[in-house]
Amino acid sequence: MKNGMSVRKFLKQNPKAATKAVMRATGASASSVYSMRWKMRQEAEPSVVLRYPLPPKTRMLGCGDSPITDKTEFIMPDPVNHPAHYTTGGVETIDFIEAKKLNYNLGNVVKYITRADHKGNRIEDLQKAKWYLEREILSAHI
Repeated sequence: MKNGMSVRKFLKQNPKAATKAVMRATGASASSVYSMRWKMRQEAEPSVVLRYPLPPKTRMLGCGDSPITDKTEFIMPDPVNHPAHYTTGGVETIDFIEAKKLNYNLGNVVKYITRADHKGNRIEDLQKAKWYLEREILSAHI
């Protein structure tokens, strides 16, 4: 817990610090830094809460099989800043890509693979990932 508190304190003072800088300053692991960034982002940008009835095509998250009542709350994902298909697992895809310093092609490979099971058309996303990976392989041979 002490490590988490030191990561939080460091990130509050240095919000744009690179993950490695936070790790060096606090002795925390990369996963601890990613988790704390995610928690702090959630705290800073609370989800929009809507009440029943829902607008058409609203996606219900975390409702399970419970019946809908006038007290049921529905959480809308933030499709611009933190899309649900990029935040699955607690680490945003962009944070991973930047931490690994991946180039454009490899970043897109990671992007399409991580969203394949969460966005809609799995095969299409995997084909796009393959396309970018083949481009990267070709550019490495030139």
